[in-house]
Amino acid sequence: MIEVQHLTKRYGRVTAVDDISFRVERGEILGFLGPNGAGKTTTMRILTGYMPATEGRAMVAGLDIFDKPIEAKRRIGYLPETPPLYPDMTVREYVDFVARIKGVPSKERKDRVDAVMKRAHVADMADRHCAKLSKGYKQRVGLAQALIHNPDVLILDEPTAGLDPKQIIETRDLIRSLAGDHTIVLSTHILPEVSQTCQRVVIINRGRVVAVDTPENLTARLRGAETMYVQVDAGGADVVPALSGIPGVIKVVMADARNVNGAFEVESERGSDIRRELARTIVNQGWGLLELRPMRMSLEEVFLQVTTEERPEESASDGTYGPTDPMDPRTHGPTDPTDPTDPRTHGPTDPRTQS
Repeated sequence: MIEVQHLTKRYGRVTAVDDISFRVERGEILGFLGPNGAGKTTTMRILTGYMPATEGRAMVAGLDIFDKPIEAKRRIGYLPETPPLYPDMTVREYVDFVARIKGVPSKERKDRVDAVMKRAHVADMADRHCAKLSKGYKQRVGLAQALIHNPDVLILDEPTAGLDPKQIIETRDLIRSLAGDHTIVLSTHILPEVSQTCQRVVIINRGRVVAVDTPENLTARLRGAETMYVQVDAGGADVVPALSGIPGVIKVVMADARNVNGAFEVESERGSDIRRELARTIVNQGWGLLELRPMRMSLEEVFLQVTTEERPEESASDGTYGPTDPMDPRTHGPTDPTDPTDPRTHGPTDPRTQS
């Protein structure tokens, strides 16, 4: 439903999005993560046709967003970081206005407006002016306008920003209920929300994709081994040698748990399930098995690991140039402001950006 191919966006010498590619299947909810300044919002703006890319392609519902922008936009519902509300309209007037400009048939319009306000939990504010809404209600009215024309694709930039815990749960349930009928790209900084809502995750850092997988696979892959948490009542006996002798066990260490005695982390070869042997060994020793559960990296740990690892090709942030960098005056000479072919002064020409 969404296909991004080698997408790049430059602002002068600053590259906000650097050659990213990913796909979103029909009916899927994709979590789009990255630290501030990573290029998430820029990518979403390109996907919705709000701004052009410097290079690359973005396809929505089989349509190139640059070649057929109107047809592609008809299939997109977009909630930007700041909801695009008119403060002097009531909620009902605003949602009805959006329904008109998005081509909802007049005979269906009233029912559609009522239904979408109820679904976004803003029906109780239908006659209140948008200027007088709280931030949380403004966010939900923004979600209502994104849904009003029943689009194939929903692109939501921080949809739960400013919501209280109850509203976050309601919005999360709403987004989950939309999966299947809609393809959703969801940007958020609330990482547990991604684990509970999204089938797959794309993590970008410094404008580049650094990880694409399901939340479960990401946490398992980055740990590199299977780890079990075990709490044993062994009456002071030495537990480590007994557990270390189980086939497939790599190492046994005391768990870093405060005020918990007899807690261990048992690391095994990847793909091996040692739970049964762990339980049998502990019971045969006459010890009490108090807890046995798998340990995984949290999504927060995954996020920090993939966004803080320094890659050699990204070391140019210190202001140095590569040997083939056309911006480097040491290898290419001074710029010529009158030469339209000089990329150092005029940048690459993209016919899609020309009016």
